[in-house]
Amino acid sequence: MKIVPSMYLLLALVVGWQSAVAQSSSEDHSRQIATATDASGGAGSGQQPLPPSYRPESPIVYTSGQGSTYVPMDSWIYPALSRLHGLGYLDTAYLGLRPWTRLSIAHMLQQSADAIDANVNDDEAREIYLALQKELAPDVAATSGGRIGRGQFESLYTQLRGITGLPLRDSFHLGQTIINDYGRPYEEGFNNYTGFNIRAEAGRFSLYFRGEYQHAPSAVGYSPELATYLSENLDLIPIATNPVQATIPQGPIAATNRFTVLQALLSYHILGHEISLGKNDHWWSPSRSGSMAWSTNAENTYAFEINRVEPLRIPGLSRLLGPIRYDFFVGALPGHNYPIDPWVHAEKISFKPTRNLELGFERTVVWGGKGRQCLDPHTAIYYPCNVPITIHTFLRSFFSVQNVSVEEKFSREDPGARWGAFDFTYRLPFVRNWLTLYTDSGVHDDVSPISAPRRSAINPGIYLSHFPVWNHLDLRVEGLSTDPVSDSGANGNFLWWETVQRQGTTINGSLFNTWIGRDGKGGQAWLTYHLSANEDVQFNYRNAKVDQKFVPGGTTQNVYEGEVTKRFLKDKDLEVKGWVQYERWKAPIYKQGLQTDAVIAAQIKWYPKKEKTF
Repeated sequence: MKIVPSMYLLLALVVGWQSAVAQSSSEDHSRQIATATDASGGAGSGQQPLPPSYRPESPIVYTSGQGSTYVPMDSWIYPALSRLHGLGYLDTAYLGLRPWTRLSIAHMLQQSADAIDANVNDDEAREIYLALQKELAPDVAATSGGRIGRGQFESLYTQLRGITGLPLRDSFHLGQTIINDYGRPYEEGFNNYTGFNIRAEAGRFSLYFRGEYQHAPSAVGYSPELATYLSENLDLIPIATNPVQATIPQGPIAATNRFTVLQALLSYHILGHEISLGKNDHWWSPSRSGSMAWSTNAENTYAFEINRVEPLRIPGLSRLLGPIRYDFFVGALPGHNYPIDPWVHAEKISFKPTRNLELGFERTVVWGGKGRQCLDPHTAIYYPCNVPITIHTFLRSFFSVQNVSVEEKFSREDPGARWGAFDFTYRLPFVRNWLTLYTDSGVHDDVSPISAPRRSAINPGIYLSHFPVWNHLDLRVEGLSTDPVSDSGANGNFLWWETVQRQGTTINGSLFNTWIGRDGKGGQAWLTYHLSANEDVQFNYRNAKVDQKFVPGGTTQNVYEGEVTKRFLKDKDLEVKGWVQYERWKAPIYKQGLQTDAVIAAQIKWYPKKEKTF
């Protein structure tokens, strides 16, 4: 049953027609707004006096011909937007399909402006809205200035991170001390990350670049005995022929001193899509702790991407499913050597049947590679073979959604390792501007977690956007489990692992989806007091346990963190962030007894807002 690929083909057929209709409709709507604004704003119009807190709605500007850069996932903008959504606004936001472009965010704010202005008592939402509007005002203004190119030195930052005690850095087995950090190296001692962001836009084209120097000290690493056990008993990879694996931090580990490209993306905007080539963030989940599909827990990979950045309405279908957004990318999967150099493609489609409900369906496929296992059907002997990355092998993996035989699996016709995900976000009735319920889930070798809930990982969560009386305070709580009920005997070799692609959903050794890992259970909670839209004080607790049937003796982590973010200077262009993290962990297979570590970090980030037109 080829539901997902057929859905994408249907969308491709209607995109051209729909975008043309949307452009005409939006331009007419913009003229109507401009006319209404002129008519109501003049003297003697007879209008009732406006409240002091009123801010006029920004005119809706259609920008189908304008390129726009994405906002990185570690920007202050996303927590602010998530909070605005939790307060009952931002109805056109797709929380399970990020990152967003700057102009798509501007459109969300424009469509929420009237509702925010109408609620004169919601100062919290108005403060967030105005801060975001100020941040994006140059982008909106540039769309009315023709096709003039512009470039901006967006930010310059340095992060100083000191670690005392032995940290964990093994998401594929034992756990991680620091999560969702772009796969940055870290070890006990002094660590530093210094980088910059630049961006440029010219007509339909946009360019974004983020690079940083990374330093991490040397470390002892895992012993040869532990590395051998993890490789041969847990991952089923013979270490004799694979002595070095990115997923196993075997010692000794040399110090890291390198310049790394975190993001580098060239994009072209056409008919509501950004067509891109390069490195880009992906966060395909409404959850904050991570994603069952894609997150920033690992380094980004170079890929070709087609992203519908604006909601699409399909006549007839959207009456039932609401507006639609979708994203697709395909690229290399570095860090794999069993087999060597496979590729990955991922696709997601999200619907909004109502302003309060969002549904998302996702699929990730890892396929191809050199030196993989093939089975001779005549002799029943395995031998090494190569599955090249071609249009033919890609299409076979893209359209395959059915189970395959052992003979096909261990052959050059193998469609690849396939994982599916489903998520939803729902602002609860009667408390829509207070409580948001959401869940992310993932499954292996099934089309969707909906069809196999007992074989699925799950990440439910709830978000309280503010407390009675304490409007600046919010709370988020999430649970995680990758130890499904009906596959509890798989001992880690089910989710995020596959019989051919045995390094699973990793990039350069780090899981690119959820930090909870294989056969893990845990949770995370955040209590945040907002000093302003981009300043806060936050307390965070994280717990993780790995099943002892997977890792002998199991593992346990308890992490406590406090963080403060404050801005300085006249235009709040200097951001200072400091945080302290304390961890208690047990992993008898690695170290006997209770282990502790502490992280003390400070980041200084300058937003010079230096812009040049060309």
